[in-house]
Amino acid sequence: MFRKTIALICLGLLIGGGCAKKPVPIMSAPMMYQKGRAGDSVVSVSLSASAASRYLAVRHKLVVNTPESEITKTWEAVIAFCGTIQCELISSNIVNQTRDSTPFGSVSLRAKPEDVDKLIAFVGRQGKIAQHTAETEDKTAIVVDTDAKIKNLTEFRDTLRKMLARPAVSVKDLVEIQEKLAEVQAQLDSEAAQRKILANETEKVAVEVDFVAERTMGSASAFKPIGDAVRESASVLSESLASLITAVVAVIPWLIVIVPGGWYVVKAWRRVRRKRAEKAEPAAT
Repeated sequence: MFRKTIALICLGLLIGGGCAKKPVPIMSAPMMYQKGRAGDSVVSVSLSASAASRYLAVRHKLVVNTPESEITKTWEAVIAFCGTIQCELISSNIVNQTRDSTPFGSVSLRAKPEDVDKLIAFVGRQGKIAQHTAETEDKTAIVVDTDAKIKNLTEFRDTLRKMLARPAVSVKDLVEIQEKLAEVQAQLDSEAAQRKILANETEKVAVEVDFVAERTMGSASAFKPIGDAVRESASVLSESLASLITAVVAVIPWLIVIVPGGWYVVKAWRRVRRKRAEKAEPAAT
């Protein structure tokens, strides 16, 4: 009887999408439990769909040009301003100036829709907004689907708890009810976590800001050629030194053969010249 009851409940939830391990798309419809002929709980689904609101995930991407010396200050100012409004700091990154790279900063924020304009206006006062991109993603279907799953799983869990509290429940049925209850609770926790993520995406607006260094005209025109020349000369020197080291390493093994061979050739040539000189003296006499 217990298995038949569970099968009927799961059949109703499969239509609504809340019982299977791999949930299928469900309709946003309320579910009602009615008493069967034997007193068991049977699920019936109402197909009257309710009108759902739209759930939109909005994201803004800004690129701000600021002087090199002001990037850290600007980056800190935006983070501090986020704490004065309904805003949440997700991540931040700052890269200081080095010999080979310019300073760079970035922040990722989430703000309430009513405070987004304030945040963007403040960012615009910190420098020149070179790029502003806005994206919108409709997540209404996902949110409605998740809400329906949570409703169905919650009702199924409550029904299992009621069945578990019955006095005339055999040990076998009790074990099966507890296993099914644990499975349903795990699915319910998973859907609740997913709904929390969706709420964070749709109830707040994501704002990402990149701070890019803007070189001044004086430094770019007067000192840039000198800096480029120094970097190029250092590169040329390192390449020449590398070539010299490579050539020396390549010649060293041949010196073992060339030096003894050269000494032997010079000695043999002197011996030949000496013999020729000795033969030439009697002929001249």
